This record gives sequence, structure tokens and C-alpha cells, in this order.
Amino acid sequence: MRFTSLITGALAASVVAAHPGHDHEAEARNLEAMLDRMPRRDLSHCAEIIKRSGMEARSIARREELAAQLMKKRGLTGRATPINTSHKSTKGYTLSTPYSTIFATNNTCVLSPEVTEGPYYVAGEYIRKDTVEKQTGVSLTLDIQVLNIDTCKPVSGAYLEIWHTNATGVYSGISASGNGNSAKDKSNLNATFLRGVQQTDSDGVVQFNSIFPGHYTGRTTHTHVLVHTNAKALANGTIMDVTASHVGQFFYDQDLITLVEATAPYKSNKQTVTLNKNDGILTQASKTGDPFINYVTLGGSSVSGGLLGWIAFGIDTDLAKKVTKGATLYASGGVSG
Repeated sequence: MRFTSLITGALAASVVAAHPGHDHEAEARNLEAMLDRMPRRDLSHCAEIIKRSGMEARSIARREELAAQLMKKRGLTGRATPINTSHKSTKGYTLSTPYSTIFATNNTCVLSPEVTEGPYYVAGEYIRKDTVEKQTGVSLTLDIQVLNIDTCKPVSGAYLEIWHTNATGVYSGISASGNGNSAKDKSNLNATFLRGVQQTDSDGVVQFNSIFPGHYTGRTTHTHVLVHTNAKALANGTIMDVTASHVGQFFYDQDLITLVEATAPYKSNKQTVTLNKNDGILTQASKTGDPFINYVTLGGSSVSGGLLGWIAFGIDTDLAKKVTKGATLYASGGVSG
């Protein structure tokens, strides 16, 4: 097993810079330097293997079924509508475009373990599909597939974590200046909203029910992702592991962000907006792949009916990297550091 610890020296400073009140440009420069040292590898070489193995057909069926289930649950009629035509897409989707075309779309997201987990990673989170709790916002269901970057085969049995802010740009589980009022409101250390862990199935897939993330000063809207290939589930339904084979961030089309931000409670967020084109971390991550979520709206062209998003990405399963936690969730509650 290859073991690396990237959160050292100058990079340690860049990790602190990943969030409000810090130097985001410094982190972007560090990321650019590291990505320049990486071989340029994405999943484009896997396309034929994915098709021949039947993975593509299963992905189409899975996403179509999931969309139908979500629409039925919410009492929606019609069909899921693709409007994600703004980022790297030239397909002219219409209401008659078959689902076999829409749901076959897989972004070729590069292996990029250098993208920081940031200072707001919490160890000890719950294994669960539904992360919403009492948070309000635009419903977002994510279908995420993990593949071996070398063999193009699914990575099954791994634990994948996601976490992101709520509609007004606050992370749960953290007490820190710049994270809403959490520096004064210590109860946020015990909060667990919009964080969760799932184990990948035989096709390397996990699904989460969440809401669309909000923004905070200095960063565009994003979702953190981390993959553990050797973690074990604990008896209390959590995992406690600070090594990972992949640390990354997913992003969303600017057109979609703008639509969501015009709705409540997002529009009450007073933090400064950073557009995708001005986010240094996204700019660097995009140089080695397409880290954007594909999506359809479930309520026609409106986001009010919720969203279904999906992405596939590759990891190096031999890589084990130490990650830095901002807090730990114990049975007795959250503890900083």
C-alpha cells in the first residue's frame, strides 16, 4: 500500500485557507502546483469497458428508476427534465430526449486526492442515506459511483462520505469563526446535518438524500467527498477512520446555483457570493477532469420539485492518505480537533 500524508508543511497552511476568513488564493496556488506534478488521468479510457460490462445499462436503469421513485413520492407528474447544458455539454436535450440518453451521461472526473478536505471534516459520522434532518432547502438526491482508475472496475465495499453546508452556508459539527455563528454557538459541535457515510455496492454506487448546498464567503457552492477503502463500521453505526484513498469536491453548474439561490431559504444568505469562474479550487480541479454533478430537475424546469444528481469518478485504491479532522463526533457529542 502506498501511504502519503499531504497535510504537512506549506500544505497545512493551505488547508486552513480552504474556508471562510482565510486565503483561498493560496490554497488554489498550492493545488495548481500539485496537480501539475500529477499524471493527467480521467475515466475517459473506461468508456468502452463500462459499456461492455453492462455497467452503463445498469446505471441508466438505476437512475431512471430513482427519478421515478422520487417523483412518485413527491406527487410530481411529467418527467425529469435535464437543464444541465451549461458546463461542457453540447447536447440539445428536449422533453422527448430518451432517458437512456440523459442518464447515460457520466462525467470523466479525474483522480485528484490533493483537493483538500478542508478544516471542517468531522470524523465519526453516521452511516446513513438520509442526511437532511430538519434542514430546509431544495431537495437533492445524489447517485455517486466509484471506479478503480486503473482497471475501470467498480470499487465495492468502500465507505464514501459526503458533507456540505446548509442553505445559509453553515457546516454542522464545527465550532469556528467564519462558520455562521458556530464560534459562539457551541451546540453546533453536536449537530450532524448534511453529513453521511454509505458503503459502495457491487457497482461501486452509493446514494444520498440531501439538500442543495448553500454558499459561504470565498468559495463557490460545492460538496466534499472522501473515500475510505479499508474502514470498518462500528457497532454504533459510524466509522472512525482518518485515512482515505480519495479526497475531493463536487461542483454544480452556475445556472443551477443561480436558480436555487433565488429561492428560500438560500436568498436569506448574506454571505458574499463567489461565482464558479472565480473559485480558484474549482479552476484547478477542472484542469484534470470534470468535477461537476450531472442533474435533472424533478419538477419540470423549476427546482421546487427537487433534483437528482449523479457523477462517477476514479480513485487509486492503493493510495492511503492521512486526512485532518476539524472535529470528532463521539457518543457523548462533538469535540473540536
